[in-house]
Amino acid sequence: MYQEEDVVTECYKRITNILKNLKSYEYELIFINDGSKDNTLQLLENIAKEDKKTKIISFTRNFGHQAAVVAGLKKVTGECGIIIDADMQDPPELIPKMIELWEKGYEIIYGKRKKRKGETWFKIFTAKAFYKAINVLSDVKIPMDTGDFRLVDRKTIDAINSMPEHNKFLRGLWSWTGYKQIPIEYERDKRFAGKTKYPLRKMLRLASDGIISFSIKPLKMVGALGICSIILSFIILIYAIFSYIFKLNNLVTGWASIMVAITFFAGVQLLSLWIISEYIGRIYDESKARPEYIIDKTINID
Repeated sequence: MYQEEDVVTECYKRITNILKNLKSYEYELIFINDGSKDNTLQLLENIAKEDKKTKIISFTRNFGHQAAVVAGLKKVTGECGIIIDADMQDPPELIPKMIELWEKGYEIIYGKRKKRKGETWFKIFTAKAFYKAINVLSDVKIPMDTGDFRLVDRKTIDAINSMPEHNKFLRGLWSWTGYKQIPIEYERDKRFAGKTKYPLRKMLRLASDGIISFSIKPLKMVGALGICSIILSFIILIYAIFSYIFKLNNLVTGWASIMVAITFFAGVQLLSLWIISEYIGRIYDESKARPEYIIDKTINID
């Protein structure tokens, strides 16, 4: 939860009403307050005082969606866990169906969106483009039109918790583990209230994490660009020699070839440096060994 004071009560009621009807299972609710500055934490604390099954992890500041999910996974005590956002776009009413599939032996049951209500064409288009791009670049295939809404078995939770890396791209890591998974389709609703906390900047950051965490092909593309640049430079050189020998006079002497070469190679070099710097930046980030998040307080968690 991040700045979700308008949805706290509704989120708690809807999920609790469903979980209470699961007669065969005990349950716990873990809410992660991702540095909210509104009344989100206060509302959660009021709920936790009345319901000891409600557990709260509150960050010192906003560390991001993936860090919040990781923090929750580290505190899960059950045989499986279900990840869901607070905005109620993903229907908790699918939880019983997910558990049925889990009981049949599936270890990851992920939500697959048939339709996304209340989202702009730009967000839908960019999301589809991202998944297609990452599946081309990565050796691990990530299901299309999915998010973090899913049920995950205890084995998969333990596998993720054992990974020391920062900047985790969980949607890719679930597939990377290789555990048995199956989709469950649904229509994604509009937000119950409030505004999205995932602007374009954060979407681009998530996309960057996904591509860089799961593929070194961009680095290989740098080499390919270098080879193409060399080939192009030879073509320009041969054409210039050919024009000089046969007196074609169709070029201003020297100007075109110099400008093409300078602008092209400058672009290739800058693009290559940007790609390499992204990887170096991640190496630097990992080498600092800072925690993914800092917890300010917990409630009902031993």
